[in-house]
Amino acid sequence: MLTRKQLELLDFIRNRMAAEGVPPSFDEMKEALDLKSKSGIHRLITALEERGFIRRLAHRARAIEIVKLPEAMERAGFVPGGAAAAASGFTPRVIEGDRPAQPRGARPVEPVHALELPVMGRIAAGVPIEAIQEVSHHIAVPGAMLSGRGQHYALEVRGDSMIEAGINDGDIVVIREQTTAENGDIVVALVEDQEATLKRFRRRDSMILLEAANPAYETRVLPSHKVKVQGRLVGLIRSY
Repeated sequence: MLTRKQLELLDFIRNRMAAEGVPPSFDEMKEALDLKSKSGIHRLITALEERGFIRRLAHRARAIEIVKLPEAMERAGFVPGGAAAAASGFTPRVIEGDRPAQPRGARPVEPVHALELPVMGRIAAGVPIEAIQEVSHHIAVPGAMLSGRGQHYALEVRGDSMIEAGINDGDIVVIREQTTAENGDIVVALVEDQEATLKRFRRRDSMILLEAANPAYETRVLPSHKVKVQGRLVGLIRSY
């Protein structure tokens, strides 16, 4: 039996992972549950882990995997992925519906359960997206990961500035092309038409805040005219 706060936290983690593919930060959990300190989140996370609902992955910051759900959440149709899902007896549900439009530059894979997206290169300081002229290779991406009907592309991450958002050096991020963002979105931002960076976006009056998810990096505060949103994170692919 879970407490109300434990259920609220598990549901928040579930919804964030379903929407963004990565778990929320401890600060986001604290804010969502209206707690005064992160120590309360640590206690809730420990309780959920001890009861077998989640698993923290070793040697990775803020890496959380949902192992199972209470029966009420299970009926809502969310199924955790990976070997833990098979071990716990979950059966994935397939919802029939319209398939997203094929993105520009994508190639269908037969049978069509996935699309191949072009990997446009590495997102690193000093390399604007527009300067990457050649596709380095293609990568198969589940169609369900391609949100909406916009164009999509993939980038290889270099660096650890978003490690507490579950994004590690060497990961492949799937980006939907768009020029706008909501507060809290993880975006590809082009700074002064020169530098592309993957950061969490926030707007404060006429300024744009580009927040890292690593305390070793400071938040960058820039006038809005110096920042262009190039796309929003919609998925992440990791190889082991």
